[in-house]
Amino acid sequence: MEVLLEKAIIYSVVLGLILLTIYIYVRQLKRNSKRVDEKIKKAKEEGLHEPVSLHPEIDVNTCIQSGACIEACPEKEIIGIRNGKATLINASRCIGHGACFHACPVEAITLVIGTEKRGVDLPHVKRDFETNVPGMYIAGELGGMGLIKNSVEQGKQAVNNIVKAISRAKGSEYDLVIVGAGPAGISATLEAKRLGLNFITLEQDTLGGTVYSFPRAKIVMTSPMDLPLFGKIKLTETTKSDLLELWIKVLNENNITIKQNTKVESITKEGENFKLLINNGETVLTKSVLLAIGRRGTPRKLNVTGEHLEKVAYRLLEPENIQDKSILVVGGGDSAIEAALALADLNKVLLSYRGEAFQRIKVKNGEKINKAIADGTIEVRFNSNVVEINELNIILSLSDKEIKTIDNDLVYIFAGGELPTDFLKKAGIDISTKFGHAVLKHEKKR
Repeated sequence: MEVLLEKAIIYSVVLGLILLTIYIYVRQLKRNSKRVDEKIKKAKEEGLHEPVSLHPEIDVNTCIQSGACIEACPEKEIIGIRNGKATLINASRCIGHGACFHACPVEAITLVIGTEKRGVDLPHVKRDFETNVPGMYIAGELGGMGLIKNSVEQGKQAVNNIVKAISRAKGSEYDLVIVGAGPAGISATLEAKRLGLNFITLEQDTLGGTVYSFPRAKIVMTSPMDLPLFGKIKLTETTKSDLLELWIKVLNENNITIKQNTKVESITKEGENFKLLINNGETVLTKSVLLAIGRRGTPRKLNVTGEHLEKVAYRLLEPENIQDKSILVVGGGDSAIEAALALADLNKVLLSYRGEAFQRIKVKNGEKINKAIADGTIEVRFNSNVVEINELNIILSLSDKEIKTIDNDLVYIFAGGELPTDFLKKAGIDISTKFGHAVLKHEKKR
């Protein structure tokens, strides 16, 4: 009897501990879910819940709430756990690193572009990266794939497919012209060199493409990748400068020169070849073309008098070398705010934005710019527009229709980019709007 009583007590204690553990777990789960619900509500109020580009789509039936995706995300607050499953919070802040995709232990994440409500224009690209125009290929960000590792792989694979299908057209200068020198373009360039193709790579700006325009200290998330003529690069994270140095080193070692500041204005078919018109008026004939350009395209201009002056720039590369200047920063996004903050310590900074308030900016950037405004470190003019840029000043139109002339040394414009849609259409490439199009997904295991 005593033995039975003792067992009953033990079982009761164990059962009580189990029930207590379950109670604590469920209560904590509810608390966490409530916090995430509040964050989602706030994100919706601020217009940050709806994805705007490449973002994760989570299969709740597969998710086991390991939290690995949350820990892996470098932007933070993009994903949260609600009711035991991962869910999107500040989806519009996702910039497509893809770290969550690789971190998920049960492969519950797919990277998609566009949503059921918001479509994204993408060019028609086949599995071998060829467009609907025979001989013209697309790899990397333009096709929806902005991740460095995958862009590098696409650039390499595209060139391998081009070699197999290259025409016997006569009268062309090159077998292949690669347009763009970002991750996909550099990888394609190295692979073309390895395969002995007669090629040239043209970059409208500077080697590195989108990566080059990142702030100096920005961490570029990557994963191990195979770079042609170099081999395996085992990186989980690196800095912008280190990544650029690596690319330059590999290109130099293989005696490859990329023609920078060379923009392709148009691509037309001429017989069996393609004719590329360059911004300096020259033309190039080639058997095939690989477009490895970014979706951001050319920086959008204000189209105001004086915008051609040397004091005007569309990106900030070395803020530490600029001091004792009166600077105007134009824009209301993260890039504009980060530039203004980077310049504010050593300069007098005025930030002009046409909207009534900043929208779709990172939380930390919002906190920093509000503090800078409160401290008087940065002057912000909402509902303002640049009317004219002169050598010694700028003219702003303010919300109350006042026109104000302000002393100025430098102007930085961050008004977004003009998507290359028209450029692609004129080249004959079909464009379609994708709603929730899967760009990167795990292969189903058999």
